[in-house]
Amino acid sequence: MQLLRVAWALAGAAVCCFVILLIHSRFLKEGQLAAGTCEIVTFDKDSLPRRTIARQTARCACKKGQIAGTTRARPACVDARIVRTKQWCEMIPCLEDEGCDLLVNKSGWTCTQPGGRVKTTTAL
Repeated sequence: MQLLRVAWALAGAAVCCFVILLIHSRFLKEGQLAAGTCEIVTFDKDSLPRRTIARQTARCACKKGQIAGTTRARPACVDARIVRTKQWCEMIPCLEDEGCDLLVNKSGWTCTQPGGRVKTTTAL
C-alpha cells in the first residue's frame, strides 16, 4: 500500500512538471529571452600597441522602466533613469575591486583597477 502511494506521488509530480514545461514553452518561444535578462550577441576584439579595443553587442529583454546597460562588466537590465541622465556609475558597471569614474563629457565611464590599469567604456 505504501509503495502504491509513492508511485502515485511520483506520477503526480511528473504530470505537474510536464504541465509547467508546457506552459513555459507556450509563453517563452525559442530565441526569446526571459524578462530582465540579456545575452551577448557579438564580441569583437582588436589588439593595438598598449591598448585593446573591444566591442560587444547585447540583446536584452528588460522589464518596464528598465533599459539595456552594464552591471559588473556584463550586459544587464538597469533603471532607465540611469541611462537618461548618463549617471553611468550608478549601474555599477565595474568589477568589485575597480573604481568607477564618469568621462568628462558623460559619454561613458572608466573602471580603474587597483594596479592602475584603466578600462574606458563609451556608450553609443
